[in-house]
Amino acid sequence: MSIWELLLAFLVVLLMLVALLANVLVLMCFLYSADIRKQVPGLFILNLTFCNLLMAVSSMPLTLAGIIYKSQPAGDQVCHAVGFLETFLTTNSMLSMAALSIDRWIAVVFPLSYHSKMRYRDAALILSYTWLHSASFPIVAASLSWLGFHHLYASCTLYNKRPEDRTQFVIFTGVFHALSFLLSLVVLCFTYLKVLKVARFHCKRIDVITMQTLVLLVDIHPSVRERCLEEQRRRRQRATKKISTFIGTFILCFAPYVITRLVELSSVVHINSHWGIISKCLAYSKAVSDPFVYSLLRHQYKKTWKDIINKILKRSSINSSALAGEPHSRNLPQLNE
Repeated sequence: MSIWELLLAFLVVLLMLVALLANVLVLMCFLYSADIRKQVPGLFILNLTFCNLLMAVSSMPLTLAGIIYKSQPAGDQVCHAVGFLETFLTTNSMLSMAALSIDRWIAVVFPLSYHSKMRYRDAALILSYTWLHSASFPIVAASLSWLGFHHLYASCTLYNKRPEDRTQFVIFTGVFHALSFLLSLVVLCFTYLKVLKVARFHCKRIDVITMQTLVLLVDIHPSVRERCLEEQRRRRQRATKKISTFIGTFILCFAPYVITRLVELSSVVHINSHWGIISKCLAYSKAVSDPFVYSLLRHQYKKTWKDIINKILKRSSINSSALAGEPHSRNLPQLNE
């Protein structure tokens, strides 16, 4: 193995371990906290978490084996099954992010009617659509034998081995990425930009009230005035940073892989195999970033996983204290004798 292949193999192992740890932690928070389970967005986050976990235990290990052995790491049936699952999970995770953005849009733009517009039944219907939408493409690919091991990405994924099917496969790939990546990106941009517009409007209203208050309070201490203005600046930046993170991570992780898949269809451009694997790793990195972007860095999830860790540490300290006290209790009768 070359140094590049060793680095890529290490990167896949790192992504796989972090994705497993982070997504299992999100799942534990969901099971531990009744408040999180009550929230409608929790269903979308749960679906996204399962997609990321399945990707980490199915597609990533085979990519690692493909990098190490430089050939198909399993039999045709296993590779076809993993390719089917990889196509389904990638599309499902993209649509889940779009569903989360729709939920935020309704919550911010229509706050008074949110609970009537977004109920558990509505969320279940949206998830049903994402599953049907996500399953349709791998079903078509499997029926036309367009799943297999692709050496450029060292992965079991969409792959056409028959030159006579090239035109149909090009059309299928273009439609697939248009109705998965591009559709999700359009929904993300539309909904989050609407959310940003409302957030900025509210910030302006708060800023006007803050400035009026500062003008009236003429004897206010300069340090207090400075803190108010600093909080005002932070408030303006907070929504922009969050929305930039949501859209930015989506584009950064998925766009290189999607563009590479589309450029690959042209026989004119040669794509380096190392870049193919790197673009695949970037797509895998979304399974690592999602738990932090959508869950673990939010206040409610922070509080929950800290409670879980404290509970585990408290239980272990109680057990160690009990074990330490047991020999002492055994020695007491001997001392009394």
